[in-house]
Amino acid sequence: QSQLSQALNGLSDRAKEAKEFLVQLRNMVQQIQENSVEFEACLVAQCDALIDALNRRKAQLLSRVNKEHEHKLKVVRDQISHCTVKLRQTTGLMEYCLEVIKENDPSGFLQISDALIRRVHLTEDQWGKGTLTPRMTTDFDLNLDNAPLLQSIHQLDFVQMKVSSPVPAPPILQLEECCTHNNSATLSWKQPPLSTVQVEGYILELDDGNGGQFREVYVGKETMCTVDGLHFNSTYSARVKAFNKSGVSPYSKTLVLQTSEDTQSEEQTLPFPVPLERSQLRRMSPFSSTLNLQPSFSGRSYFELRSSAHQLSLHSSLQSLNSAVDIKKMVAVAWFSFDPASAHADIIFSNDNLTVTCNSYDDRVVLGKTGFSKGLHYWELSIDRYDNHPDPAFGVARIDVLKDAMLGKDDKAWAMYVDNNRSWFMHNNSHTNRTEGGITKGATVGVLLDLTRRTLTFSINEDQQGPVAFENLEGLFFPAVSLNRNVQVRARSG
Repeated sequence: QSQLSQALNGLSDRAKEAKEFLVQLRNMVQQIQENSVEFEACLVAQCDALIDALNRRKAQLLSRVNKEHEHKLKVVRDQISHCTVKLRQTTGLMEYCLEVIKENDPSGFLQISDALIRRVHLTEDQWGKGTLTPRMTTDFDLNLDNAPLLQSIHQLDFVQMKVSSPVPAPPILQLEECCTHNNSATLSWKQPPLSTVQVEGYILELDDGNGGQFREVYVGKETMCTVDGLHFNSTYSARVKAFNKSGVSPYSKTLVLQTSEDTQSEEQTLPFPVPLERSQLRRMSPFSSTLNLQPSFSGRSYFELRSSAHQLSLHSSLQSLNSAVDIKKMVAVAWFSFDPASAHADIIFSNDNLTVTCNSYDDRVVLGKTGFSKGLHYWELSIDRYDNHPDPAFGVARIDVLKDAMLGKDDKAWAMYVDNNRSWFMHNNSHTNRTEGGITKGATVGVLLDLTRRTLTFSINEDQQGPVAFENLEGLFFPAVSLNRNVQVRARSG
């Protein structure tokens, strides 16, 4: 009995270990399913990004072909016009000479014959070498070299990750370099000083400002990130973890940040000072349309109400925030200027980055520094210069909008473009709602972004231009303008 009892105790331990092992295996099944979904989503996103990049490159190459096409046509048409005029002159001279040859009066003929002979020789000389040779070939001397890209596509494959080192240690948040500015938060971190484990990247997570679930807002190798488009007057919790081929580290300690309540001064920062040389850093703007932040700041507006024809529509929009709020006492104001860091290189800045123009005849895009994901926002663009009737565009855009095309040409922007007579709304290169009424020097274009109703409305000289331009807007939006060298605009935010 003693021997059997001892044997049973050993078997019982094995059975207990087996049960725990089964639980581990079942957890692995769930983890494999979750990892598979995440991996598939990552794969689809990477391939979609490649497709988007190829489509953008396709559009650029087609634009070059169209320019070459227009150039060839212009040269040929100019030569046709020039040759037609010369032929008409030559034919007229020939007809006149034939009539003169028929002249029966010898003395009359001799009086003009020398001049006519010189004129005929001169006209013949004008049809000299090269005059009757085409100035342009019909061939397009362009050849698309797609062989390297096709080879890269065929070689696109998975890289097997092999465990060769332990997982990293938890990163350390550097409090002295973390700060908030308006509705943006800058976070900085580092690896523990004695850590020797190789790190491939970091994952930064933020909650929704309401104590809700954490969401990934940055994945990459950098150790500092500025998150734009947060809610004003909100408290956010942030944490970060490191990863390598072996796995993911535990989280760092959680840091609590408070965004600004009243941003009437662009220099206000809370709760920690940030070194001046790093205050302009913008690594990325990680919030996208897939991040749905829940309301946490009802009853506040992000603009100063103006006494104008817009007042009724603005008042109506404000009622959707909180009908009991006294509009005249709203003080949470979001100020912004244009952002040189994200603008096209052709954009020219002045007036503390409040005024922009361009050194190119093509349309170039510039964004505002502050992004909005919630609330009611209104700003104006004053037209300081307007020459030769260009088509500037005004509206909102994602941070990764195309910078070398008119605003609204891609699916990252929602805009109104306008000339001196009429305007159109444009998104994803779709033009809608042609409306009479344009702009001149001194005009004011207003943009009303209502993220409570998820709408975008425009005005010109304080009169609403057309119907509500866009609906069902969601995500992070930056004020945006596209213009060329014939336009200069000045932003009036707040």
